[in-house]
Amino acid sequence: MMEDRWGKKDFQVVKEGITYPLGIKAAGINCGIRLNKKDLALIYSDKLADAVAMYTTNKFKAAPLVVTEKNLSLSGGKLKAVLINSGIANACTGEKGLKDAWETVSYVSQGLNIKKEHVAVFSTGKIGEFLPLNKIKAGVEKVISGLDYAGGEEAAEAILTTDTRKKEVAVNFVLGGKEVRIGGMAKGSGMINPHMATMLGLVTSDVSINLDLLKSALRQVVEKTFNMISVDGDTSTNDMVIVMANGLAENRMMEEKDDNYYKFYHVLYFVVEYLAKCIAKDGEGATKMIEVEVKNALSFAEAKKVAKAVINSPLVKTAIFGNDPNWGRILAAVGYCGAEVVADKVDLYLKEKIVENGQPLKFSRQNIHEYLGSSKEIKIVIDLKMGEENATAWGCDLTYDYVKINTKYS
Repeated sequence: MMEDRWGKKDFQVVKEGITYPLGIKAAGINCGIRLNKKDLALIYSDKLADAVAMYTTNKFKAAPLVVTEKNLSLSGGKLKAVLINSGIANACTGEKGLKDAWETVSYVSQGLNIKKEHVAVFSTGKIGEFLPLNKIKAGVEKVISGLDYAGGEEAAEAILTTDTRKKEVAVNFVLGGKEVRIGGMAKGSGMINPHMATMLGLVTSDVSINLDLLKSALRQVVEKTFNMISVDGDTSTNDMVIVMANGLAENRMMEEKDDNYYKFYHVLYFVVEYLAKCIAKDGEGATKMIEVEVKNALSFAEAKKVAKAVINSPLVKTAIFGNDPNWGRILAAVGYCGAEVVADKVDLYLKEKIVENGQPLKFSRQNIHEYLGSSKEIKIVIDLKMGEENATAWGCDLTYDYVKINTKYS
């Protein structure tokens, strides 16, 4: 398949972020929602951009998601600005919360002199609290005045809540002789188990691409990246990811799934996967990131069941935290996940092959113990030997406090 042709040699990772693509400005400020931290970010495209989004499947969908979805529908998938506040999620806030979200859209629309339907809004933070509109209104004026092509780092900082670090990435590559750039930023540390999560993602690009193709690319990428991470098994009310493409790279418009499309798809996949891994690594209280690769399942859906079951298992998490090579917990999760599995076919790798055809192999528990204790990134590989489909999930171990509680009362 054409999409299998591309590798990391086909693009370059640079030390930039959301403003790396041509025509993208950003700013991040403190507007008073939080005491001493930046809490308001604005991203702006000089040229009207094509935009697509995916949203949480939580029934208590936060007001800003409802507003953004409506605006993308009204505009036919066009955006110029994205406003993000941290500290308050504006979720479970009823009609007032919805009115407040529309009000923040108006502040940006008026301040930038753009149409309301060309504005998207994100909120993240505490659920069940109303936005302080007076602070946000003043903050919007301030953040607009601070817009800059070098403002990506401040914006990436302003969207964080319980995160301990910024999550941003940027790459460039060539399409039809034109340099194309993609930049991304995300936030998320707790309440992470996306189904499209609190998880926010924004990706900008200067590529020229048909809106339907952009939507198709985002859906496929999210299903295999953001939807494959889990920190605590909770799906947020505020999960949303947006991709904007303003066309300033001036590559020939992509109208079909040809070689250029698959190259773009591959690079977009790298960007979103990188952000997803950053979220998993920064899970609240986590000491290790866990990567679970499932190989040779009957379908991607089956492989996903296995990978997510293992990554979500509290017993697996506590074993990894305790540097305990208790592989039975891993196979137990495989067995109850509901996927088509033949126990006598399964191979399991934890640094090395430790189970073959469902039977234990001789291995040094001390070596595995040392691997788990010395590594910040732990990889588990499960070969079902049922088909040809693969999936990878990312998560983290449990916090020390949880482990103490789990041990004490179990």
